[in-house]
Order: sequence, then structure tokens, then C-alpha cells
Amino acid sequence: MNVSRRLWIAAAAGALLLGPMALGCSSNPAPKTAKIEAGDLPEGADWTGVYYSELYGYLHLVQDHDAIEGKWLRPVKDRWGELHGTVTGDLIKFSWTEHVIGAIGPNSTKEGRGYFKYKRPEGENVDDKLVGEIGRNKDEVGEPWEAVKQRNMMPDLASIGGTGSTDIGGGDWDGENKESGTPEPPASPSDEAPAEPPGL
Repeated sequence: MNVSRRLWIAAAAGALLLGPMALGCSSNPAPKTAKIEAGDLPEGADWTGVYYSELYGYLHLVQDHDAIEGKWLRPVKDRWGELHGTVTGDLIKFSWTEHVIGAIGPNSTKEGRGYFKYKRPEGENVDDKLVGEIGRNKDEVGEPWEAVKQRNMMPDLASIGGTGSTDIGGGDWDGENKESGTPEPPASPSDEAPAEPPGL
């Protein structure tokens, strides 16, 4: 076997060994980000409010300076979510988590990032809305989300969710969802009738 053929075989073997490692380095694509810029809010507009979407239900948003948080409960009440983000004019960017009510394990929550733009349609006596997307994991784009701001509805973050995926019905175990009345005191053993042996 001549020298050039040995070198070619060695180079081919090296490429086979290094190929998977080189692919492994590039198999993690960069997160998908929204190519969108912030502008000014429409006159008199306020992020704080309740927004309705047929898919996501009522989204309650509360702004505190440049921070914003929100919660939503899906219309069929099988999932609830929460978001935390930053406000810049008519744009918010946020991270979100959605919990499957009554589920446990790795599929009980999903998370990601997203953005909303505050919009006011043209015309008079129109309803403001938000338009944006949410993405999974580190992506902030993926699924569209459009919701209409509800008039005369104030957000109530405490009315949605709880401590996580173990909540049944989306509420805390120590919430108001308890039986009413005064519990009876336990009876002492002497007050109880003697137990009868089970019949044969």
C-alpha cells in the first residue's frame, strides 16, 4: 500500500470520528427571537387589564412601573398559566409557565418566552387588543396569541392558579373552597356502642 493511500485512509477515518462531534456542536440552534421594536402606547392606554382570547381565555395583566405579571385560565379550565416580563412602551417581553391542572410529572408544565404588542384599531369606540406570540423553552415566537381588552373588568391575579400542577381546579388547598359549618368534636370510646362481630 503506498503512502498517499494510507494518508487518505487516515484522513477519512479522522473525518468519520470528528464528524459526529462537529455536528454535536451545531445541533443546538440559537433561540428564535421576535424581530419587533417597541413604540409608544396609544393615548390613554394602559397595559393593566383583562384580555380575552378564545384559545387562552381571560388573561389578567398587572403593570408595576416597567414590570408586568399576568395569569390566565384556559376556557375549558384544564390549564392555567402565568407570565412575568418587562414593559417598554407598547411592547412587553416575558417568560411564561403553563400548568396542567391535576397532572404531575414532566408533562405537567410547559414553559417558554413570548411578546405582546399593544394595538388600537382605527375608528371610534373601538376595543384595544394585544397581539403577539409565545414560544417553547428559549424561543419567544411560535404560537400566535391575540386577545381583546375587556371594558370595565379589573384584573385579579389571585383568582387564578395556585401553587402548581398539583392543584385540582386551579386553586390553593387553603383557599376558600372548603366545607362550611362547625366540625363535631370526636366522641370518647366509652360513648360508642360496642362493636359487633361480623356475621358469618
